[in-house]
Amino acid sequence: MTDSEYEFLEDSKPKRRGWLKAIVWVLIALISGTVATVAGGYFYITGQLSASGIEVYSTDGSSFDLPTPADINGPINMLVIGSDTRVDQGSTSYGPVGSALADVIILVHISQDRKNAVAMSIPRDLMVSVPECPDPKGGAAFPAKDFAQINSTMTKAGPACTLLAVQELTGVAIPYLAMIDFKGVIAMSQAIGGVDVCVANTIDDSYTDLYLEAGDHTLIGDEALAFLRTRHGVGDGSDLSRISNQQVFLTSLMRKLKDEGALANPFKMFQLGTAALSNMTLSNSLTDLGVIYGLARQVNNVDLDKMTFIQLPVYDLEGEYVGRVAASPERAQELFDLIKSDQPLVLAEANPGTGAVIAEDPAAATASPSATETPTSTTNPDGTEQPVDGTSTTDLPDWVKGTNAATTSCSN
Repeated sequence: MTDSEYEFLEDSKPKRRGWLKAIVWVLIALISGTVATVAGGYFYITGQLSASGIEVYSTDGSSFDLPTPADINGPINMLVIGSDTRVDQGSTSYGPVGSALADVIILVHISQDRKNAVAMSIPRDLMVSVPECPDPKGGAAFPAKDFAQINSTMTKAGPACTLLAVQELTGVAIPYLAMIDFKGVIAMSQAIGGVDVCVANTIDDSYTDLYLEAGDHTLIGDEALAFLRTRHGVGDGSDLSRISNQQVFLTSLMRKLKDEGALANPFKMFQLGTAALSNMTLSNSLTDLGVIYGLARQVNNVDLDKMTFIQLPVYDLEGEYVGRVAASPERAQELFDLIKSDQPLVLAEANPGTGAVIAEDPAAATASPSATETPTSTTNPDGTEQPVDGTSTTDLPDWVKGTNAATTSCSN
């Protein structure tokens, strides 16, 4: 492989590159405009933002226009990437230093009315068509690939190439990009005071040095990172099981942020912002503090039961691509079309997948309305839900794997 090419990584053996899902809600809210009221905070944050910006492109090769605060009025699409780089991470326990891969990829869509949000996890082992990608160092463009593993797109061409590949796959224009590394996750878990998770079956994973007995645990620092990286310790040991396990952490984190009012606390937001920004790469579209403040204010209005976490539907490949997956054509396209049409998507029933189970006590696990509460929706003649505020929702098909932030699930 030459420096002018990125390519599909041939080694099909499981790698110790497992990572975590970067928390998009924290990412958007952590730089809340209230941070600017903290003495010196404004100058620190703006300096970090200016240093982290990279240019991103649409599939027609043009750059996205840089938004202003006034532009934050339509549907929001953002790609969140977890980088597995070991460079400058301060520890050798994460594995040997090598090429950085896009080990976690999440497409986030926030509806125009700011009442619903969906985060779709894209497996790192997904094989896709990759368009031509600009060289972030200014050299010759990296040629298009008909069939490449999506996490390898970042190795040479950087996260902007991963974003292009996701846009090519989904047909969704994505002007916002955020990437976070190991140290960023550790720092953020420490800033929030840890995240509570439940474990249905003991996790004993020598690959990530994680041992958790069945029961409840508060994860912080390296242990939080290990939980999010573990693959061999949950489900069937696949990346899809790890995605389900990561959603256990994510949904619990969101409940904590909401319950403790952290998203409205300027000092907590400053802690999260300073913890994350030095370990993040952002698109130029996210380097304006006013834009991020606008996003933070609007995303904070999304209720927990309207934050839906789903998995891209895939099928296993065979032959030379054994161990990899491809998007299920019809099912994946159905989800892409729903996202592009800005439909409020809800799960008829939580279906967390092979790496997690719903908590045994449904009353404690979900915030269900009581029988005396005002109904939140009615049923239309076509079977769709009609909330009392006049908007319509679309129940996702029962084959969609996922959950929402109001539902407690346990690692399995």
